[in-house]
Amino acid sequence: MSRVGKQPVAIPAGVEVKIDGSKVAVKGKLGRLEQSFDPRITVEIKDGSVVVTRPDDSGQSRALHGLTRALINNMTLGVSAGFSKTLLIEGVGYQVNQKGKSLEFSLGYTHTITVDPPEGITLTAPKKTEVLVSGPDKHMVGQVAANIRKLRKPEPYKGKGVRYSTERIRRKAGKTATK
Repeated sequence: MSRVGKQPVAIPAGVEVKIDGSKVAVKGKLGRLEQSFDPRITVEIKDGSVVVTRPDDSGQSRALHGLTRALINNMTLGVSAGFSKTLLIEGVGYQVNQKGKSLEFSLGYTHTITVDPPEGITLTAPKKTEVLVSGPDKHMVGQVAANIRKLRKPEPYKGKGVRYSTERIRRKAGKTATK
């Protein structure tokens, strides 16, 4: 049996979980998330936790079993504590400015780039070279952070660009003068 799928998902205090067939809705202090799952996987609430079961041991069922449990766990964690990613901006003249809910990036192009957050995501710039992406939906937080990183990927020679705070850029040696 799946090691991930067989573990029950504990429901934190202040979080409400509703199951309607193959649709699971989770509501907490940070918002409301809803997700539909494969109808072959059974999701039910037992003893204050969410239990996920599968009908058989086929490869497809085993994969969906662990996936469903992991997604429900991320939903409960997201509405109670939330998720965040930190991006760092490196390079001379590279910076970010907060414009209301949006961010305006100066990344060495001839123009500035404005990024508007999707619904449920919060973008903040605590420093001129730091961006914090936060929200209850783990997938959406990661996607928005990846889209911001894509504006100017870090290059390996000087390390200029937008990178995750946990990312380490492998540096390359530049050209050397020979005589």
